Amino acid sequence: MSAAASALIAVPWQQDARTIGVVGVAHATSHFFHLLLPPLFPAFIQEFGLSYSQLGLLMSVFFVVSGLGQALAGFLVDRVGARPVLHAALACFAAAALVVASAQGYASLAVAAVLLGLGNAPFHPADFTILNKRVSPARLGHAFSAHGISGNLGWAAAPVFLIGLSALGGSWRVAYVGAALLAAAVWLLVLLQRHALEDVPDLAPSSPAPAVPVAAQAPGVPNRLADPASVAAQVHPLDFLKLPVLWMCFAFFFVVTAALAAIQTFSGPALQALYGLHLTVSATVVTGFTLLGALGMVLGGFLSAKVARLELTIGVAMTMSALLMMVVASGAVSGSVAVALCILAGLGSGLAGPSRDMLIRRATPPGATGRVYGTVYSGLDAGFAVAAPLFGWLLDRGQPAGVFLGAAVAWLLGVAAAALVSRRLARQRA
Repeated sequence: MSAAASALIAVPWQQDARTIGVVGVAHATSHFFHLLLPPLFPAFIQEFGLSYSQLGLLMSVFFVVSGLGQALAGFLVDRVGARPVLHAALACFAAAALVVASAQGYASLAVAAVLLGLGNAPFHPADFTILNKRVSPARLGHAFSAHGISGNLGWAAAPVFLIGLSALGGSWRVAYVGAALLAAAVWLLVLLQRHALEDVPDLAPSSPAPAVPVAAQAPGVPNRLADPASVAAQVHPLDFLKLPVLWMCFAFFFVVTAALAAIQTFSGPALQALYGLHLTVSATVVTGFTLLGALGMVLGGFLSAKVARLELTIGVAMTMSALLMMVVASGAVSGSVAVALCILAGLGSGLAGPSRDMLIRRATPPGATGRVYGTVYSGLDAGFAVAAPLFGWLLDRGQPAGVFLGAAVAWLLGVAAAALVSRRLARQRA
């Protein structure tokens, strides 16, 4: 029996669970710090006399730094390993929280936004490199599901933690000291569980590996049956950028994130304008959408392990969410029903998550996991950065229905992109 085959059989579930758990905690932390600043924007306005436009620019700084850094971090992960990069990212989070805790004005908050972007950038390439290399293939769908769920829980925890601690401590600065301690605690966990995060050889190829003539392969994709040493010598580190499927995956993330930006950022004021709901009522949409998204990811993990055609799961799930958004945009239902439909759309978004990550795994050439995930997931930051001002412009123009129609169109474009990725991969394997 080969060493690879033995590894597939011998990996105990406890070992996989430990790796999935530690990576999940780290990923939840990255999403928590993604929302480090927005929950206490009112405190910054009162303390420093800032406007929402100035505070919005801080988030633009975060997304630009995170997006550019994410693509570059993939190369760093492939070169030095995922674990050291995670340590540096958590250190950036702790430093950012301390900078905010001691902030004396807008410049300090801008420095914190840069540190948050630097800290957020490496998580997707680092996390997926660890999961792909350490988790047995039979459990990868569940690993991706747990990874997505942990991110949603981090988003949900940030406002409660920061606002609650601020109220208990009598100052918003106390909340940021607490956030710094939280980052330090996760940093300690990652250090103590370092053996669960060590890079090891891939347990299995990313996709079926038949003997393919060299002429039939896509640029930058080495023959998986060739000698690894000769492949390493022949393939340039940037050859993966020549893969059309890579940019199809990037486009997929870009449009899907545009839909997420519409719901997370503007669904509250859009529902208020379209249905006359009180802002506190419509604001529950984001919480409900996130929690149902987490439930969808649990179910999606099982689907990604059972359904061979991942694009079908993605297509059905995101089409369902798109149709729900169209109903909301029509204004033909009551306000309470509109809120319920928006929340239900989170289920479809979550169901598609694990299959999405498995599809990207199939598109990843050997030895380029960090680079590919870093480049593809930078589409998340690009989608947020571009979509947020666009949907804000629609609201300013008195077109709240455009927020929901835009989300629907973005999800349908995501369905088309996933189908193109799957078709391209099938052609490469044919």
